[in-house]
Amino acid sequence: MQNRFHFGVWTVSGLVGLAMLAEAQPADVRPRAREAGILVGSLTPGPFNAITDVEGVRVGHSTVSEGRAIHTGVTAILPHAGNLYLERVPAAIHVVNGFGKLTGISQVRELGELETPILLTGTLSVWKAADAMVEWLLAQPGMEEVRSINPVVGETNDGVLNDIRARPIRFEHVTHALRTAAGGRVEEGAVGAGAGTVAFGWKGGIGTSSRTLPSSAGGYTVGVLIQSNFGGDLRIAGVPVGRQLSRLRKAKRNPGDGSIMSVVATDAPLSARNLERLAARAVAGLARTGSNLSNGSGDYVIAFSTALECRRRAGESVHHVAELSNHSMTPLFQAVAEATEEAIYNSLFRATTVCGFRDTIEALPLEDTLAALRKAGAIQGGP
Repeated sequence: MQNRFHFGVWTVSGLVGLAMLAEAQPADVRPRAREAGILVGSLTPGPFNAITDVEGVRVGHSTVSEGRAIHTGVTAILPHAGNLYLERVPAAIHVVNGFGKLTGISQVRELGELETPILLTGTLSVWKAADAMVEWLLAQPGMEEVRSINPVVGETNDGVLNDIRARPIRFEHVTHALRTAAGGRVEEGAVGAGAGTVAFGWKGGIGTSSRTLPSSAGGYTVGVLIQSNFGGDLRIAGVPVGRQLSRLRKAKRNPGDGSIMSVVATDAPLSARNLERLAARAVAGLARTGSNLSNGSGDYVIAFSTALECRRRAGESVHHVAELSNHSMTPLFQAVAEATEEAIYNSLFRATTVCGFRDTIEALPLEDTLAALRKAGAIQGGP
């Protein structure tokens, strides 16, 4: 059987009636958390409530599926539409727990900039994805004399649903995600790098969210995209949903290992120093969902700024920009925490049940989840 991969953009036509929600429904019927009445924090999302609300940011997926054995893929995040190697953006990486195989980390930390798109994939495909992206970049116009590239590729282990040792990611999967990356709505759930992930014992995946600051705080936007694949005791809007679902369904609890990759974008003019501070605050949103940040979890946050005044042409000396003051960072800290929390919920809400290599992982049961949230008064606008 041939591998099948795709890129797509989902749409919804308004609030989905709570009575219609069921875990067996397809992804285009399952709502995002906010559509189901779960409002996280007090800041306002951008138009798409996605990382692509940061102007210029694009996201692409390749979802690779082959029978029960293969459920994996690639997700690409591009900070702008140009050649990133020739027009670099400031960046930082915050390590929460370093049990991971993130390539490119040392140079980003040393120089404080990104020179390639960010790729997410499965653990044992990191180096194949990195090699494919380097080959694709070297073929771009203006790259004829380039002799060094620092590919940034993150991962989580999708070995429960995916035959990870098969390492099925190929050149065409990576280039498809890169070439078809687009702005606007972002497909979430069991797609791209989230095709085979598991979070809190339920099907995880790709999730995204954004927050826009009021004009009094600069009007900047912060967007987050996550690849959820971790354990803990699931809480939604402060409600211990995981415990209640375990009692109702006798579900297998997932107390342990797993990982999360988080990508943070902002149009605020920040240097690598304050981007690292921003990345660190994403952990507040992760913690609110009940993650236990286990020993075997590879948890990383990559943050970058798209502000034009912060970009640097390859070969130019580092220049100092009029970045925001430290005192101006607090609203951005709030924004990244809220967007991270909601992005994780979206990864669970949008994911669908997958029958995989070693097990079948069910989608989060939305009827029971929303009933628990409604009983706790955590649903806005519901019956």
